[in-house]
Amino acid sequence: MNVFDIIERFPDHESCITHLEKVRWGDDPKCPYCESDHVAPKRVYGKRGRWNCHSCKSSFNALQGTLFQGTKIPLQKWFKAIFLMDNEKKSLSSRQLAQHLEMTQPSAWYMIQRIQKEMNRKGKTLLKGIIEDNKTYVGGRPRQRKGTKKTLITGEIEPNGQLWIAFD
Repeated sequence: MNVFDIIERFPDHESCITHLEKVRWGDDPKCPYCESDHVAPKRVYGKRGRWNCHSCKSSFNALQGTLFQGTKIPLQKWFKAIFLMDNEKKSLSSRQLAQHLEMTQPSAWYMIQRIQKEMNRKGKTLLKGIIEDNKTYVGGRPRQRKGTKKTLITGEIEPNGQLWIAFD
């Protein structure tokens, strides 16, 4: 997958939401608050992605409880940032990310911090089947063979396009 595939696959907010819903719930959406599957799409003209839970009466979307929750940055930029961080041979600075995504450096720094925090989260799902793997060290490659204090970032992609990023 390359950056053009990302742009083509996720041209707008709705396509990003559809992908997140499929990855998170498959065909069985559940309320993130009460885990009930008694939910229905919220009918809002021109918008997609909100759900109503008939058990606990809450409203939610696929972003609830993820690194994307509460962000005002478009999801397309988040997806591109994850792709860029995974495919950079050396570390990606917030200035570089800001240039690539045409945004401010503080916003790019915020995104990098959120993505890295999610990479460190416990309870990760195991990968299945054949995967592609890419690794890089934050701060450049280690100069010594006996180890380094630099952080290793690993990115894997499954044949279905699911991207996984982790810190070692």
